[in-house]
Amino acid sequence: MEVVTILTILTLLVGFYMAWNIGANDVSNAMGTSVGSGALTLRHAVIIAAILEFCGAFFVGGNVSKTMQSGLIDTTFFAGDPLILVLGFTAALLGTSVWLQAASYFGWPVSTTHAIVGAIVGFGAVVGGVDTVKWAEVGSIAASWVVTPLMSGIIAFFAFSFLQKRILFKLNPTEAAKKLLPPLVFIVIGTYVISLLFNGLKNLEIQLTFWHAAGIAIVIALIAAMIAFTLVRRLKPPKAVEPQGGQWATPQVAVSLNKAVKHLQRVKINTQDEMYEKVSRLLSEVKGISRSASQNAHILEHRSEYRLVEKLFRYLQIISASFIAFAHGANDVANAIGPVAAVLDILKNGAISASPLIPSWLLAMGGVGIVIGLATWGWRVIETIGKKITELTPTRGFCAEFGAATTILLASKFGLPISTTHCLVGAVLGVGLAGGLKALNLSTLREIVLSWIVTLPASAITSICFFYLLRAIFI
Repeated sequence: MEVVTILTILTLLVGFYMAWNIGANDVSNAMGTSVGSGALTLRHAVIIAAILEFCGAFFVGGNVSKTMQSGLIDTTFFAGDPLILVLGFTAALLGTSVWLQAASYFGWPVSTTHAIVGAIVGFGAVVGGVDTVKWAEVGSIAASWVVTPLMSGIIAFFAFSFLQKRILFKLNPTEAAKKLLPPLVFIVIGTYVISLLFNGLKNLEIQLTFWHAAGIAIVIALIAAMIAFTLVRRLKPPKAVEPQGGQWATPQVAVSLNKAVKHLQRVKINTQDEMYEKVSRLLSEVKGISRSASQNAHILEHRSEYRLVEKLFRYLQIISASFIAFAHGANDVANAIGPVAAVLDILKNGAISASPLIPSWLLAMGGVGIVIGLATWGWRVIETIGKKITELTPTRGFCAEFGAATTILLASKFGLPISTTHCLVGAVLGVGLAGGLKALNLSTLREIVLSWIVTLPASAITSICFFYLLRAIFI
């Protein structure tokens, strides 16, 4: 068997292995919040993610794959010996896959984008020299790992703050939710559809202008909003159940009392003598009432109207989970397919192309690999994301997923490889800041951040070792 045939088969197998590991590790970011909030069972999450991940990879994945092919290192440095680049890309995929499988085994939600970028840059710097690496491009990608979690966190923060103000803190949360849910459905569905039409169908050679795509998206979103309006208007708020002890306090009352405590603390600082003593006694009494109100308000969140509101948002969270699954497939299939496409092009033509074509069947192969990885090992990291970072509710999970998905789809549009893990953790942190830091497990977040730091050198070193092994075999 010829060396070219052997390398072609090896590259395809390694690329599929890499896609499998993406599904096993990174897809947890798409569905973990839905499983953790109870909006979806693990089985249903796997089914939905399988369909949407594949669609995102097949329809939109080509944009980012081009960046992963030749956007990180200057491939012209290897023009005299393209076999070196073939072995380098194959080693990068293999080294990254081994590290990801180890991380998945322990349930660590590491960044597959981190891993493959670190592997390619590490190989390029060691084998071709530091001048081989396109440091400006790498710098912009590294900057995106800071900007994107910040962006998704801000979107999620304001989204959840908006829901708190317009629904959760209202005297009649069910009626408020019934009014607000159709517009939210319109926004989510509209964003999802316009992303597919304007951003993805180019891989099927279907070209639409922005305004054509926007018109179609508006029509579909309006239909979805009308269906939501028809369904929710029939709902009747249940009779409120008063907490034990006969004390009544909505979350709105608890927030107002907390603000009163802060105002009294400021007054106390600026008073003296008899007035100081009176304000101190009043402050102590209001603090006690505030603590009691907060406890009762927390109880009410799990009762009557608040249960119904969360139930309504379960369905919206399923939509947002589908949204982020599609976005994840669109972005992260590039981690496996970009280097594979470059290798196959070199093996076919015997030379390095400026921008190798990405065949649709290769995107489909990546999508299938992601789906199989999710179905077999995805539960390990889903458990970490869904249960070990924070206690999630459908309203919180919806805001986190929408913030992350919006950020990811914007990155896919501009062909920028980002970390889905960073986006979702940033979004969850944003929701936590809006609802209170006590809801976050900071020790788990610290472990996740440390795993991100370790991923870069681990994948780089592993890929370099595999490169020298492959070179010893084939050269």
